[in-house]
Order: sequence, then C-alpha cells, then structure tokens
Amino acid sequence: MAVITLSGLTKVYPGGVRALDALDLEIADGEFFALLGPSGCGKTTLLRTVAGLETATAGSVRIGETDVTRLPPGRRDVGMVFQDYALFPHMSVTDNIAYPLRIKKAAKNERHAAAADVAAELGLDGLLARRPSELSGGQQQRVALARAMVARPQVFLLDEPLSNLDARLRLEARTFLKKLQRELGVTTVFVTHDQAEALAMADRIAVMEAGRIRQIGTPAEVFRRPANLFVAAFIGSTPMNLVDARVRGEQVEAAGVLLPLPEEARGLVTDGQAVVYGVRPDYLDYSPSPVDGSFSGRVAVVENLGSSSLVTLDVEGVLIHALVGEGSEPEPDEHGWAVPRAGRALLYSDGDLVNGNDVTVAA
Repeated sequence: MAVITLSGLTKVYPGGVRALDALDLEIADGEFFALLGPSGCGKTTLLRTVAGLETATAGSVRIGETDVTRLPPGRRDVGMVFQDYALFPHMSVTDNIAYPLRIKKAAKNERHAAAADVAAELGLDGLLARRPSELSGGQQQRVALARAMVARPQVFLLDEPLSNLDARLRLEARTFLKKLQRELGVTTVFVTHDQAEALAMADRIAVMEAGRIRQIGTPAEVFRRPANLFVAAFIGSTPMNLVDARVRGEQVEAAGVLLPLPEEARGLVTDGQAVVYGVRPDYLDYSPSPVDGSFSGRVAVVENLGSSSLVTLDVEGVLIHALVGEGSEPEPDEHGWAVPRAGRALLYSDGDLVNGNDVTVAA
C-alpha cells in the first residue's frame, strides 16, 4: 500500500480556468480519505489527476516513493471506480472484472481465476456469466469495485460510486465499502458531494471550494469546528445557524438577543467587533418558557424528521433552526426560546473561526 503526496498540484484548463490551485496534501497509507465539496469545486479533477486521466499543469503527484506525475494511468498502480461504473455491456461479469489483467497480457485462465476469487469476496460468484444489463445497480457497483480490486492496486480512487443508487442501496453500499476498505487496508480516495457519505465513511475529509482545500480534518473535527464560514455553511444536513453579530463586553448581540460570549473567544475579540455567531441546530435546545441568553421568537415552521423535528424560530426577521426530540415539538405561531448548549457556539471573524489554531486549514 502507499502514501499519496501532492505538492503544489495545479490544473489550469484552456481559457485560464484554474481547477486546482497549488494543492499540498498527504493521504496516509491505508487511509479512507474523502474529497468533499459542491459541484465544480475541483474534487473530480483532483482524483483524475492522481489517476493520470488529467495532466497536471504544475506540481507533482507521488504514490509511495514513486513520482507518477508524468506516468500514464496504466503504470500508476491505481484502481478506479467511476460514477457510472463504466462496465462493458457486451462482456460477462467475469470478463469485466478480468479486463485490467487482460490489458496486462495475463493468460486467460489466470485472469478468470483471479476474477472468480475477487467475485467471491464481493458476493458475485453466482453472477459471473451475466451481462451488466442483467444486474441491479448495487450488483453493477460491486462488479466495478471487483474490476478495480482484481489487480491488487496500491490505491483505490472512487469517483462518486454511490450516486446512482437509491437511498436504501446507498446505505448498504456505504457499510459494505467501509468494511471492505478496512479488510483490504488499501489507501482509498473517495470523491463525493454528499456530506452524509463523507462523514459516515471517511477517516479524514478535505472540504474543497474553487480548486482549493478549505479544511482538512476528521469527520468530528470538520462537523464540530468548521474552520471558516464556507465549511460551516456547507457541512451539516441541517445548515448551521450563522447570524451577523457584534461583541458587547462579555456577551454577543445576535438578532437583537444578548448571548453569552463563547469561552474560547474570550480575549480574542474586542468590544464592538463585528462577528458571525454560529451554532448548529443540533446544539440548540427548545424551551417554551423564557430562558436568559437564548434566541427568543415565534415558531414559524415545524418539520417532522421522524425521530426529531426541525423547529424554525423567527427572531426579529432572522430564521433560527433548532432540532427537538420526538414528542417535544411546539405548535406553529407560539412563542419559544432556542437555548444554545454550553461550549457549542462558535464565533467567526473575517470569515475564519476565532481561536482556530487547532483547526487544520490548507494554505
């Protein structure tokens, strides 16, 4: 297996479109690493540049001890799974899986034996004679994975391999992929725009925007301590509450309400300073009774999420979202209080997290 090291990696397309902007990144041996970001942020370009399907304009790519920047894809010892699986429709499952060994001129009996072994690992041994059109989406995905595995590469590169599956299959595939990667111990780079996938599966995540990495960290780090407003707004199935605010001594005035100044921000902001107050809906408790140091407003919307509900308070024209447990939902139009949990609120100044020295941000 191998470490992946990117140094000053840059990709500029004709017309001056800078898809990758001097990226420095190291992915550890055996790590499941996710590239996360909105469409057009450069994550697939980064993956394809590592694979050799795109040529770097500047910088270098190393896999293990080898500089592969100018090597063709076939000599990089990587296995890639594409979003649409890219299976050959006229070939059987066996021949699809064995195709990388065919390219390497392996004997037919050798490559078919290897394909059968990998297929058995992935639960495909009863489907070897079928064509892709005779398989379900989940089965096609496993065939694509088997094809990537059969040559036992140093690195797996996965380009949104779950996006074509329905919700139930996607959940099953997430569990399967993570378990498989753990068993194989292969360094894996997983591209997705789905933050739930990245948070659930990755050892570490790089959040990308406009060809740059805005934060690198474990799923817990990225979720609990977004390094900047872009990450704060992007991460979270229910977006973080981000409210323009101003420091008032030992308090913060946000949406006309005086809230406690977060402990870690004390001494790092000055009285009267403009900031952004951030707190996730998950870390706001709802109270029907007055509570000091809380957002106070009218219940505008209550959305049932099954085991919880998302309550939206209208606080002087600013919408504040709070998650409440099942059975604690308020009625629309009643007055209520959203209570920030101690130690869970964050302050941002000039777009960056105050006291963010323990947050890894790529330059």
